[in-house]
Amino acid sequence: MISSGAYNYINVLEKATDASWTRNSLLSNNIANVDTPNYKRKDLRFEEYLSSAVSAGRSLDDEIANVDLDTLTGTTYTDYANVDYRIDGNNVDIDTESAELAKNQIKYYTMLDSITQEFSRLKMVMQK
Repeated sequence: MISSGAYNYINVLEKATDASWTRNSLLSNNIANVDTPNYKRKDLRFEEYLSSAVSAGRSLDDEIANVDLDTLTGTTYTDYANVDYRIDGNNVDIDTESAELAKNQIKYYTMLDSITQEFSRLKMVMQK
């Protein structure tokens, strides 16, 4: 993490990519356990925390500048509320997990691209 105001967007994007990477691992683990009796799917809460951290009504620049990065972390949870798809108590739906994994990977690579673009902008400014 870079401690400078110029890197606020990059720091928030870094936290988001870390959460996305963790979610990718959880979704992959769910898929691997699709046939495990009584396995309950796991997931990560992060987007809710990010949304509440940057939605106080001010400008996005002000919000990002004031985000407490130490508290902006994801929380892993076990999904007991979902329907059990099988008699053995497993609640992993392979189609849903595969779709969520694909969606999460797109988000992850989009955030990496955004970080690259931010560094390119900073590099361009420093060269002028």
